[in-house]
Amino acid sequence: MTAPRPLHTVLGSGPAGTALARELVRRGRPVRLVDRSGNGPAIEGVERYAADVATPEGARAAVAGADVVYHCVNVGYHLQVEVMPRIQEAVLGAAEAEGARLVVLDTLYPYGQTHGAVMTEDTPWNATTRKGRMRAELDARYLGAHHEGRLPVVLGRSGDFLGPGVLNSTLGGAVFPAALTGQPVPALGDIDLPHSYTYIEDVAAGLATLGEHPDAHGRVWHLPTAPARTTREILALVEERTGRPIDLAVVAEPRPFGPFDETFMAEYAEMFYQHTEPQILDSSAIEKAYGLAPIPLETALDATLAWYGELLAAQH
Repeated sequence: MTAPRPLHTVLGSGPAGTALARELVRRGRPVRLVDRSGNGPAIEGVERYAADVATPEGARAAVAGADVVYHCVNVGYHLQVEVMPRIQEAVLGAAEAEGARLVVLDTLYPYGQTHGAVMTEDTPWNATTRKGRMRAELDARYLGAHHEGRLPVVLGRSGDFLGPGVLNSTLGGAVFPAALTGQPVPALGDIDLPHSYTYIEDVAAGLATLGEHPDAHGRVWHLPTAPARTTREILALVEERTGRPIDLAVVAEPRPFGPFDETFMAEYAEMFYQHTEPQILDSSAIEKAYGLAPIPLETALDATLAWYGELLAAQH
């Protein structure tokens, strides 16, 4: 009789969590995908599970039996400073009690403004914004829990998401439907600055790899990210693929646009520096350590446009 394969539990069924669940199934892992409803399209090989991981009881139920836990939970922008620390406390406690390893999907916010310097894993954490300081404090606690011997923890940091299923991103639901239908396409800040966008499939591959390698734990890694391009260059690639000229609407300062309402933009204003200085992410460390290579941006755009095309067709 063969022993059961170790369970990989993904907390959060947004674009990253869903892509990660699929990637883990491709790698032959039994997967539980957790969110508050437990609903959503069936994914072969994935058990959907309902739990509120902001509570200790919900987090414990969610991770029961897990060998590796992936924390991909996020909340509304205006709730993050209040809610994310509560989720951290519950998830850390539950994973520790279960004896699981913890892989955390992270942001670039702890670095704060870099004035265009390339971001590596050695870049100082100089955040001055509320959300940046909050993320830095959470990350210090995650790494502290690891170094105190409570449980193995690793952090995977990503740039702005891009890809199928990605709606709430600066290259997401405000951009691709408009580009496909000839509507004004919003572009934030200075679009002639290089900006790293991380393809959602590379997020999934990077997190799954970190979950498979206990030797990766105890530090921050940058998830595989294609070389930075200017947003103008990326929009030109979109133009080529759609065969339509883009009607560009530059959003030079924080204001509501597309799916980003007044509540969101009021909270996002402090992070707008990400569009007024270069955002260049170096992911060479994880690429060299584990033989990963980011998917080319052109391939990512092809897949993203195809997904949005299907989404628009289904709405009509």
